This record gives sequence, C-alpha cells and structure tokens, in this order.
Amino acid sequence: MRIIKVKPQGYCGGVLKAIDMAKQARKQYPDEKITILGNLVHNAYVKKALEQENIQTIEDSSKTRLELLDAIHEGIVIFTAHGIHPQVKEKAIQKGLHVIDASCPFVLQTQKIVQQKLQEGFDVLYIGKYRHPEAESIYTLSAAVHLVQNTKIPNITNPHIFVTNQTTMSIEDIDLIFQAIKAKYPQAVFHDEICNATRIRQQAILDLKDQAVDALIVVGDPSSNNTQKLLEIGKSAKIPLRMKVQTFKDIDLKILHSCSTIAVTSGASTPPYLTNQVIAYLQGKITKKEEIQIGKIL
Repeated sequence: MRIIKVKPQGYCGGVLKAIDMAKQARKQYPDEKITILGNLVHNAYVKKALEQENIQTIEDSSKTRLELLDAIHEGIVIFTAHGIHPQVKEKAIQKGLHVIDASCPFVLQTQKIVQQKLQEGFDVLYIGKYRHPEAESIYTLSAAVHLVQNTKIPNITNPHIFVTNQTTMSIEDIDLIFQAIKAKYPQAVFHDEICNATRIRQQAILDLKDQAVDALIVVGDPSSNNTQKLLEIGKSAKIPLRMKVQTFKDIDLKILHSCSTIAVTSGASTPPYLTNQVIAYLQGKITKKEEIQIGKIL
C-alpha cells in the first residue's frame, strides 16, 4: 500500500493564531475564568485540549453568538477564529468582560470589504453556509446583505451589487454560483474571498487526478466546513473511495483492503498529531490500542 501525504498539512495561519492567543491568555491570566464564545476552531479535540488548560467553550448551534453571550457573566471572553459581529463585541464590553478577539485576518478582511461596500450603497450577495459562525458574522451586518447558498439567486432591485463569499467554500461551488449571479446581474462586482489555505488544499486534491489514487482519507471534524469541502473535491478528482475520519480509530481497514494507493489530507483546523496517527495506522506502525494523547494536540 502506497500512502500519499497530500501537502499542505496542519493548521492554517488563522487557526495557529487563535490557538496561540488562547494559550497566551491562560499564561497571562492564570487565575481568570476564560470562556470561548463558540468553538475556537472546528475540531472537538482542540476543544478537549483547551479544557485541559481550564479554558471552557460555550456552544449551541441553535443560538447566535449574540444570544450565547448571555451565558457569560465574568472573566475573559475569546471570540473565535471565524469572526464576530461588531454588536457582539460591543455587548461583551458593556457587560464588563475582558475581550480577546482571535478572528482570522482573512475573515476580518472580508468583513471590512463588505462594510465598505454597504457604506457605498451596494447590496451584497454573500455566498456562505447558514448558521456557520463566519457567515453569520457577515450576513447579519445589514438587511442589504443577502445570504446565497446555491444557484438560486435572490431578486434585488438595487443596480449596485457586490458579490463575495465565506473563506472556506469549495472553489468549484463558488465558480458555479458566480456564473449564476453573472447571468442574472452582469453589472455585479465580484470579489473571491476563498482564503489561500483553503484554495491550495483543494487544488492539491484536484492535482491527484493523474496519480491513480484509489482512496482519499480526509482527517477532520464533522462540523468543519473546509474539511467537508475537501471530501467533495475528492469526487471531482474522480477518486473512487472517499472517507472523512476524526481519528485513526474511525478507519476500517477492511474497506481499504483492495486499495494500492491512498491519499491522506486534513482540514485546516485538524491537529497535525491526529493526521500523523492516521498515516502511522495505515502504515501498520500503530494499532487501535494506541491512545490519543490530548496533551499533544496543542
């Protein structure tokens, strides 16, 4: 069995920044209560590792970040890598909380562009996923921001239309939706905001087309949008067998018994430690008796 470790691997810059800020907060304020408003990044094992540092996470997919904030009454609140609505930050400050914003710079860049276009009188078509925290921080900015999730494009009377997107979308989906918007609003101004970390990971899978890959394993959390998009790109690369796993313990070798070449990739919020364990398991270097040591996640 040949294993292809698809590059790049490991955390993207935004995830590294967010994790480092949380760790530094605990070092700087060893006795303070620290709460993360939502999952810092979309990975359950990162959440567990932060809990070992006595950094708690409050998450409820049925509530907005503004609603979640009602449950935090003291100490430090960390806003996640996915960005935050200005109103949430204002509310936290009014509550007397010490605010740490771990928003990804690429997400902040998108927010800034959208806010600028709104001030210029544009309506904004924002391509993203409903209730995803990154998308929520932008499509809730104004009634003039319209969430687009597929090629069904809303009717807008404003002739000034600006189009942008969530940073972790599929490069293929974005192209398809862009074309649908161009057909309906040829005058629209487009700004592709897929981040570089997402783009090069997806392209690396598309580049596997000519390498006779039998199976693709994507290591990542079920809640991670960029991980899910990697799995979908695997279909476009015509890889016959595709599976997403959180850890090596999710792998059934019986399913892979006829595969001679397996490619392994991971989401931008997946700890490298977990991906390395998957590769080691496929290579027969560890068994399922091996433990997942949470302390090595961060």
